[in-house]
Amino acid sequence: MTDPGLPGRLRAAVGEAGLVTDPARMGGYLSDWRNAYSGTAAAVVRPVSTDEVAAIVRACRKEGVAVVPQGGNTGLCGGAVPDTSGRQVVLSLDRMRRLRAVDPVNQTITVEAGVVLQAVQEAAAAEGCLFPLSLGSEGSCTIGGNLSTNAGGTGVLRYGTMRDLTLGLEVVLPDGRIWNGLRGLRKDNTGYDLKHLFIGAEGTLGLVTAAVLKLFPAVRSRATAWVAVGSAQAAVDLFGIVRALCGDRLTAFEIMSRQSVDFVLRHGTGARDLFGSVHFWYVLVELSDTLPDARLDGLLEAALAEAFDRDVAGDAVVASGSAQVAALWALREGISEAQNFEGPSLKHDVTVPISSIPAFVERTDKALRAALPGIRIVTYGHIGDGNLHYNLSKPVDSDDDTFRNLAEELARMVYDATSSFGGSISAEHGLGQSKRDVIADYKDGLELELMRSLKHLLDPRGLMNPGKVLPAW
Repeated sequence: MTDPGLPGRLRAAVGEAGLVTDPARMGGYLSDWRNAYSGTAAAVVRPVSTDEVAAIVRACRKEGVAVVPQGGNTGLCGGAVPDTSGRQVVLSLDRMRRLRAVDPVNQTITVEAGVVLQAVQEAAAAEGCLFPLSLGSEGSCTIGGNLSTNAGGTGVLRYGTMRDLTLGLEVVLPDGRIWNGLRGLRKDNTGYDLKHLFIGAEGTLGLVTAAVLKLFPAVRSRATAWVAVGSAQAAVDLFGIVRALCGDRLTAFEIMSRQSVDFVLRHGTGARDLFGSVHFWYVLVELSDTLPDARLDGLLEAALAEAFDRDVAGDAVVASGSAQVAALWALREGISEAQNFEGPSLKHDVTVPISSIPAFVERTDKALRAALPGIRIVTYGHIGDGNLHYNLSKPVDSDDDTFRNLAEELARMVYDATSSFGGSISAEHGLGQSKRDVIADYKDGLELELMRSLKHLLDPRGLMNPGKVLPAW
């Protein structure tokens, strides 16, 4: 750190308890959970209030020091990791964990950015309500991080992304001013809806410190099924059948390739194959309702019967209790962790129109297998909103470094195919630093120009999470 005045100003802002400069204590803040991205920092600051965040931002701005916001640090694209210069300050929101207000009548909850997602779910449940965002990392990811990447998860089909679940924000701007937009209104037609500038911006336009989130009536009945299908097209056909019959009771519709399930069966504790024969694809379907006895099992069984009549489904089991429901979800949610046991994992989070999923999978699988024989393609995701986690593992017994060296080439193949189907190279993980440079090849030039203009307007000195989202400018 070149300016000796900055440590003093940071200490004045957060106190000794909120300032970390010891390299050993900073370690956990300087790399992501997969150790895929790492950096160094001048300091880590851990404020407990919005005023402290504003003071930190003003101090760093005065010294020309960049600020890297960080929540639960569970991202997959390096968006919350500092660079290697050693001059950036990591601003962790992990001490800002207050539940400021719950309004069951207005169906809103106001929370600070460092609150863990699971804590929001539990606070909503205590009031007889539901906060529907659900992710595999919900026990450690934070609301600030969810907002910064516009997180989606398994409930998007019915409830939408964080953009849809957010009514108001509190944001510290790059100059240290605080915008208080914490309004719990469904209707507010008084000009530009500024909150949408900051949702999905990954901290590059300002620091979200609190949010007003939507709540929903609690779910009182569910029906969950594990269905085997012969192809991605059959999965899409099954989605159409269930959606037509069950309407908005359809909460989740998850697809998994056999390779994905094989990894979980191999490495997941207590995981077991539910069918006597191997199938190419599997689908997890869940219905939910606010009625305590909505007879959803019968509705789901009727949809599956139609699927069997039309030769869309090959086998199916409807969960008979909460333990079996948990076991089915464990098969789905255990994929990412299980894949890590198989060596380097090249992760791609893409979205294409639902109708294009079968053709996308067929074309991209074929191209990748031609480029690298033996490659293991781990495809799974939220087929109900077109989002596929299209991940790659190395061929069996091949070299880790050789596979890593092919990462850019293989990613380009996935992204080119995604683009050819009118899709997006980031569905819910954000761009971070991993996709920062390639986005220019897949996003309209005018869109990038407008994004840069917004960045320049709000953060002309480029001190808010630099090196993320936008290509060099």
